[in-house]
Amino acid sequence: MRNRIEKSKVPHIISDNIGIMVVLLILCIIVSLATDKFLTSGNIISVLRQISINTYIALGMTLIIILGHIDLTVGAVVAMCGTLTVGFIVNQGLPVELAIIGGVLLGVLFGFINGVIVSTFKVPSFIITMAMMNVANGIAYVYSGGQSTRITDGFFISIGTGYLFSLIPLPVLYMILLIIVISFLLVKTRFGVYVYAIGGNREAARLSGIPIRKIEIIVFTLSGLLSAFAGLVLASRMYSGQPSVGNGYEMDAIAACVLGGTSMAGGKGSISGTVLGAMVIGIISNGLNLIGVSSYWQLIVKGIIIATAVILDSQKEKFKRNAIIRK
Repeated sequence: MRNRIEKSKVPHIISDNIGIMVVLLILCIIVSLATDKFLTSGNIISVLRQISINTYIALGMTLIIILGHIDLTVGAVVAMCGTLTVGFIVNQGLPVELAIIGGVLLGVLFGFINGVIVSTFKVPSFIITMAMMNVANGIAYVYSGGQSTRITDGFFISIGTGYLFSLIPLPVLYMILLIIVISFLLVKTRFGVYVYAIGGNREAARLSGIPIRKIEIIVFTLSGLLSAFAGLVLASRMYSGQPSVGNGYEMDAIAACVLGGTSMAGGKGSISGTVLGAMVIGIISNGLNLIGVSSYWQLIVKGIIIATAVILDSQKEKFKRNAIIRK
């Protein structure tokens, strides 16, 4: 069983992502024709910096969805961890390093709680993460009183605004490193094999001796960790902790995953596809901003994109099932 899973699980980067690559190319051409500001070096760096936050979150969401679950707490954890980390430094006077560790551990704790509840009590992840989303949002608002907290600490600010060799923004560097690490975990380790196996056929995975509960807890914990890190970097970039900043981040992350070919039914997906999906979302937002389209219209566009991607995904799976039956 495990050998069969091992052979079938590895995604093919080019063939599996050819559709999203074509979409990305066409999108770049359209936006570059609509505005001459798009292909400037400054704007390209800006796009990469913007998509980095969504990519951190979407990496964890990819693992969650492949596993057959969903995590709606990610946006709230981004806001909560960013707000509390800044508050720990400004209001409580904690050392920056200790505050950062505390903020990240808070996100890890939320992810761990989600994983334990989902795996132990068999509660649908949609329901429990929606409940925990409200808890995280509530903590951020109660702690901050609904107000943003300004921070001027140079070290903390440099985390999200600094550059490597005065060329590569640090958030982009983090993104590249995280993509490499999560890709390795998903494709080159037994952990990745188990994630695909559980999402593809939970009962078969159980019968083959895969520790389903342990894997679920680890994946949800990783999602919490990545969301907390995203909140830390975002707060640094914004020079403040804001309790409302995470609104909609869960939708952007899900959109990136689905656009990149991750099946909402579980068992299928890739980090490369998710990264391309995040790029599509980022370029759409950037292009609409450059053209001067209202942010309200951008919400409509993103909603349509998610709905279309889910419909296409369901039809693709239906087509594959019919093809197998005909054979």
